[in-house]
Amino acid sequence: MSALRDFGGRGVHSGLSALGGFRKFILRGNVVDIAVGIVIGVAFTAVVTALVKDLITPLIGFFGSIDFSKLQFTIGKSTLLVGDFINAVISFLILAFVVYFFVIRPVNALTDRFKPNEAPKTPTSRECPFCLSTVPLKSTRCAFCTAQLPPAEVPTDQTPAASA
Repeated sequence: MSALRDFGGRGVHSGLSALGGFRKFILRGNVVDIAVGIVIGVAFTAVVTALVKDLITPLIGFFGSIDFSKLQFTIGKSTLLVGDFINAVISFLILAFVVYFFVIRPVNALTDRFKPNEAPKTPTSRECPFCLSTVPLKSTRCAFCTAQLPPAEVPTDQTPAASA
């Protein structure tokens, strides 16, 4: 037990505090959400793979009188499972279609809808032409070199009202 007590200055307690940080990381909301998404994705992939293997591929073979799911070639001692590859490609295409049209497009539309309208900002400062320091737009003297500044150019959308 004395060997454990001398381990790393704080002993066993140093390892337990590291587990506390790991627990805090795991219990964050986005880590749990990602884990749930992965589990649902794996289950959905299994359903789509079964759909393709048991329904779609035999239907394709019905039109050509070939059972694509059992299609294979033997070259020497190697067996090429072409039917399994066709099943995997069709499954991938269905999954990509579903993810794009039912996840990516709605999320993009939602983020575009709630994105704040970014109006071009009007400048609030300008550079001094003598010392190149940044000074407020309405200043008449530079705070750094005390030079007399030319009048500021007012942006066209903020022209001052004409005095009567």
